Amino acid sequence: MSHLVVGVDGGGSKTQVIVADGRGKEIATLTGAASAVRPGEALHSAEVIGALVRDALAVAEREERPRMLTVGVAGAGREKERQALQRALEGENLAEDVQVVTDAEIAMEDAFGDGPGILLISGTGSVAFGRGPTGTFVRCGGWGPVCGDEGSGAWIGRRALSVITASHDGREPETRLVGAVLTALQLDEVDDLVTWASSATAKDFAALAAPVMTLAAARDLRANSICTLAAEELVLHVRTLARQLFVDERAALPVALAGGMMHRGSFLRRLVEHRLKTAVPGSHLHGEEVVAARGAVKLARKALAGV
Repeated sequence: MSHLVVGVDGGGSKTQVIVADGRGKEIATLTGAASAVRPGEALHSAEVIGALVRDALAVAEREERPRMLTVGVAGAGREKERQALQRALEGENLAEDVQVVTDAEIAMEDAFGDGPGILLISGTGSVAFGRGPTGTFVRCGGWGPVCGDEGSGAWIGRRALSVITASHDGREPETRLVGAVLTALQLDEVDDLVTWASSATAKDFAALAAPVMTLAAARDLRANSICTLAAEELVLHVRTLARQLFVDERAALPVALAGGMMHRGSFLRRLVEHRLKTAVPGSHLHGEEVVAARGAVKLARKALAGV
């Protein structure tokens, strides 16, 4: 009988698959297209995940069928979408058992296991999740690119465009953001941004965060102000959960940072770490990188063990 397990982290920008043995040892890892589940699009998400899982199993060179597939995917917090994705993945015939959970659950599992802590995620979007000492689970933010996602890559990209158009009008001072963003998008004029933005996705906006952070690190005042405000918004998520779950922000609490905007050494991460020291003085940062797909593997093993 096979003891293979597969963990999947399905996000709005990419999907990561990890194939592991029954002891949790990673055999193969593969990254592919986004698979976040959107209303009415569970079949598409399942097809993306199914293709990646099959490719990962081929890389692993293991012919046996996995015992458990655990998928943590953005959008699965909506029960209707979670159930639809569960059915669609079962139809893909990828493993003996399939478990669909939220992207929060797999990330929290990798960061803290069953213990308390606050996880702040900033990538294409942003959200924070917290588990208190009594096991209470709360989320903060994550309202999507239209209503929220403050401090995320897409949020930074949109703010940058507002600054650029205001600068072009003369409502704001000149900024190097104009040239940097036009170059990144391969556009000639500021007016061209209207056409580009009309069809841009959240992922497209998030791609503009890189030149913004580069200029912020080079002391462009307007780029720096965008990143500083982004850090403030992100830290506010943590402080809010600290007050709800740990009495107040001075209580000792573990904090983990994850997502593409929070990779080690990023300008935004440095700002967040610095601001946490004063805004959430009880926080102490989780040292290891959070790998959500690895958390999915851990949950798969727990499911097999009946935990």
